[in-house]
Amino acid sequence: MKFNLSSNRERILANLNIAIEAVFANQIRSILTGLGIIFGVAAVIAMLAIGNGAQQEILDQIKLVGLNNIVIKPIIEQTEEKIGEDEAFQKKEKKFSPGLGLKDMRSIAAIVPGLQAVSPEILIETHIITNGIRRSAKLVGVEPAYFEIFSFQLEQGKMFSADHLEKGAAVCIIGKGIQTRFFPTENPIGKSIKCGNKWLEVIGVLEARLISETSISNLGIRDYNMDVYTPLNTVLIRYNDRDRITQEMIRKANARSGRNNDEDEPENPNYHQIDRLVVQVAETERLTPTAEIIARMLERKHYEVVDYEIEIPELLLKQQQRTKDIFNYVLGAIAGISLIVGGIGIMNIMLASVLERIKEIGLRLSIGAKKADIINQFMFEAIMISVTGGIIGIVLGMLMAFAVSQFADIPTIITFSSILISFGVAASVGLIFGIAPARKAASQDPITSLRYE
Repeated sequence: MKFNLSSNRERILANLNIAIEAVFANQIRSILTGLGIIFGVAAVIAMLAIGNGAQQEILDQIKLVGLNNIVIKPIIEQTEEKIGEDEAFQKKEKKFSPGLGLKDMRSIAAIVPGLQAVSPEILIETHIITNGIRRSAKLVGVEPAYFEIFSFQLEQGKMFSADHLEKGAAVCIIGKGIQTRFFPTENPIGKSIKCGNKWLEVIGVLEARLISETSISNLGIRDYNMDVYTPLNTVLIRYNDRDRITQEMIRKANARSGRNNDEDEPENPNYHQIDRLVVQVAETERLTPTAEIIARMLERKHYEVVDYEIEIPELLLKQQQRTKDIFNYVLGAIAGISLIVGGIGIMNIMLASVLERIKEIGLRLSIGAKKADIINQFMFEAIMISVTGGIIGIVLGMLMAFAVSQFADIPTIITFSSILISFGVAASVGLIFGIAPARKAASQDPITSLRYE
């Protein structure tokens, strides 16, 4: 048994050496034969890298907008609208609406089932002053649920306490960008910054969050690293509560009511108490039904005035991902066809090689080679060409993915699985399409082959 195993191993190695000599003896033909495999594997690697990059980009964007979120934003209505093609702009009959406010938030939290969190936000465009540095920034009034919904983590310091939230304390948590610009060499915890005309004590710093310019423009989000976060009650008590009627508001309303009808009336002020309301649903399947329930609730509470808009960012992103997946499938199919064409090329060249080497095949058979030896020889040649082409194609595909990432500004991710799949397909193509030529070579009659001219 040991003798047979050793003998079989020697025969296989001998056939492999003959195949290697045949491939190197016809280098130009071997290279041209492998081009289909090279470009097919390179295309598969590049397409999978682009697809993986697109998928990761979508996942990152979903993290930015939050998982299973419904976003409600107020709409600031204009006082004029065009109601006829031949008429000038005419004043629209306005209906009263209380605007988007904390009452809406409480009603949604109390009535709508299956909610995980509800987070109101008030955004104030202001400026920050500290250590002699002044810069425009955004002051965001939030509640603790905000940080949970958007997966913010503290790098140092502490979160708002119940006492901070209830009393509207003059405290804040700053983004990493604020710390870098205002406190580059010192610990900001316990320091004070002036936001607008109020001083706030820094009690925490958020971890940096990488946000690309593409995500900012496509998703309409802010650079969270440059925001200052303070309790919602702090904004309502110390800055501005749009739901509270003041003497100034009454004076402006009286001034507007005293204008003549033909005078231009300024745009309505922002009467919404909050600037955004994020509702997080426990299950993805409930996103659309919950959004419909909220829409009907707000329609009744706002007296049929649609001065709000409801968005589901995750569904929009998943729809975008679906479109990209279809595009990647098409490109992958094209790359797969290239591999098949390359395999057909290997089969055609090997069949032609059989005809060229009939006398060689007959000579080997006449001196004791078995049909299995002839099959092994031609199979080895086909597999060598496809595997070598696959390796070159992997390198070329990685270079193509890198070039796409650098020059086209498209994220690409090359994974080990994509390399393994491409290499496995290349080897399989050589094995499958090398069978027919190998069998044809082994079926030659030795006597007839020796007489072949």
